[in-house]
Formats: sequence, C-alpha cells, structure tokens
Amino acid sequence: MDTKQIDVQAFQPFIQNNWNESGFEAFTPVQHTVLPTILEGKDVICESPTGTGKTLAYLLPIIEKVDPSRKQAQAIILAPSRELVMQIHQEVQKWTKGSDIVSAAFIGGANIKKQVEKLKKKPHIIVGSSGRIIELMKLKKLKMHEVKTIVVDEFDIMTSAEHIREVREVVKATLKERQVLFFSATLSEQTETVAKELMAPSYDIVKIDPELQEGTIHHTFIYSELRDKMDLLRKLAHLKNSRTLVFFNKLDTLSEAEEKLKYKGVELEVLAGESKKLERQHSLERFRLGKVNILLTTDVAARGLDIQGVTHVVHFDFPSDTNQYIHRSGRTGRMGAEGTVISIVTKRELSFLEKLSAELNLSFKEVSLRAEQLIEKE
Repeated sequence: MDTKQIDVQAFQPFIQNNWNESGFEAFTPVQHTVLPTILEGKDVICESPTGTGKTLAYLLPIIEKVDPSRKQAQAIILAPSRELVMQIHQEVQKWTKGSDIVSAAFIGGANIKKQVEKLKKKPHIIVGSSGRIIELMKLKKLKMHEVKTIVVDEFDIMTSAEHIREVREVVKATLKERQVLFFSATLSEQTETVAKELMAPSYDIVKIDPELQEGTIHHTFIYSELRDKMDLLRKLAHLKNSRTLVFFNKLDTLSEAEEKLKYKGVELEVLAGESKKLERQHSLERFRLGKVNILLTTDVAARGLDIQGVTHVVHFDFPSDTNQYIHRSGRTGRMGAEGTVISIVTKRELSFLEKLSAELNLSFKEVSLRAEQLIEKE
C-alpha cells in the first residue's frame, strides 16, 4: 500500500467512527509511515519522539487485523510499567468500541486469580507487563499458538537486563510466522542484536526525527547557583496557568525537594518508581485533573505515560544525554500543542547546555522569573 494514499477510510467502519469521535484530522508522520508496513505484515522497529502518536501507529493495524470470530489471543502488547499497560489498554478499549473485539490488561502485583478469570473471556488483544504474561503462560492459562503480532513498547527499556529475558521468552513462545513490532522514542545499543534474533531478516527500521525544534516547544534555561535551585523551583511552582512536570536524576534529591516545597506550602504530587500502585494512581489523577499544578518525578517513573496538558517541563537535574533530554522534553508540546522546557543550570552545566544545543540543533533562550511569569532575557 502506498504510504501517501493511506487514510482512515482504509480501515473498518467502527475504526472510522472512533476516529471521527476522537476529533483527529490526519495521521501524524509516524502513523503515515508505519501503518502500511504493519498492515502488510512486516516486522518493524520504530523510533519516534514522545507525543508523536506511536501507540495509535501500532494499535490501528492490530485492531484492523483481529478476527473476532477466533476466540483466542491474537495480539500481545508488552510495556515496562503498570501505568503504561493501563494507558495502552484504555486506548485499545477506545478504538475497539463498536466492535466484538475483547481486550484485557495484565499487570504484576494484581491478583492473579482474578486475571486468570479475565482470560476465560478469551480476549483477542492482551496488554501486559512481561513478567505477568510469562506467569500466565507457565500456568498454561495463556496460549500463544494463535498470537500473530507482538508489540514491545518502550523497547529501549525492555532491552535492559531487567526485561530482555522475559521479552525473548514471550516472543519465542509464538509461532515463527509472527509479526514483531518494536516501538520507542529512542533506540538502545542492543536494538539491532535483539532484532536479528527475534525478527524476520527483512524487518524495516523507521526513524522519525525529533520534533524538538523551536516553535511548538520553547527551549529555555535559567542560570542558578546550586544552593538556590530549590528556591527557584518553589517560584516555578507558582507559574501562572501552568501544569509542570519536574525531572530529577536521583530519588534522594526528589525527596528533599518534596519535603522542602511542602514545608513552604507548595501543593504538589510525586511520581516515583518505588511508590505504591494506589499512591501513583492518586498522584497522576490529581495532576491530570489540575488539582495540583506541579508533579515531581524521575525518568523511569514517567516513562511512556501520556499526561495531557503539560505546559512546562523542568529539568531540575541536567539530563545526562540527548536521549534523556528528548524523552523528558517530549512530555510537553504533545501533538502540536505549545509547551516550554526549562533547564535549571549551574555554572558547571552551561558547557553541557552548549553541547546539547549543538547535538540537537536547538537554540536555548535564557529566561528569568518575574511576577509568576517567565521573561526572556535581552
């Protein structure tokens, strides 16, 4: 199928109806590029920045190809965190509305007996964490012989030592004519090695350039002495009409910021990797609903989550490389909305900022805070 010709009219009527209800007008570049390839049945590695529509890029062809009359798992989507699994499953439910397609989500920590009950409904599309999927396979409750497509979302995380063995086990449990799709905002060094092992030799690699250019997202920095960073963050918490995501490199720095800001009366929420499931859900919900306008987090905790309406991303700790900057900064300015990225930099970090500017071909504007607003420095 010609990539230029594909549009939503190529899909089943219920998908077209859901598309119209969603208010989307056209496919994003990543969707335009990979949809025909996935529909053809080819294996794909896709690297596309956060917020460009990757989830829908693999979901639409999967949903299009499901045969509801076959009461068996036909597609499995693996993701690295509970929240991302649930987020993807919500999208599956949204886009299968009006069809007979059944879906289910399976996450670690949930009652496994209840999850086995879900499998009795014979879901066609399964979204899950790799560990829980393997548990269900070993219990012989999840049969893989009819699974035609496996998606590994946030693939660069899923190739880490923590997950890769499980990913291999899930993929290799399916028949050899399976379709394997790897999606991530950035690819890891192990990508090619794993692809050669798990994919057909003719797999396609699709790379969408990071759209971090000036325009939609404003890239700024504020110079600060190290000792003043915390007070600067307190002031940033009061930016007018803002919904701000703040990234930390270390949990102890995040905890210190939480304690100091709360002591100063700042209403905030925290999303950290070791938080309990209900705490994380509560924090996300309050931030999403605008009950607090600042959420402190780490890279791992926020990875892959689609948090709507983020106006500002703050790098409290400077990112370690360009990939980290892309992942963090992609939390704002999603799908064409405007957003502002603020890097808080010390004297030592100014040289890192210059290096980042050159590598990403971005110009960073220096700003200051005045009357709860960002003012560009002359």
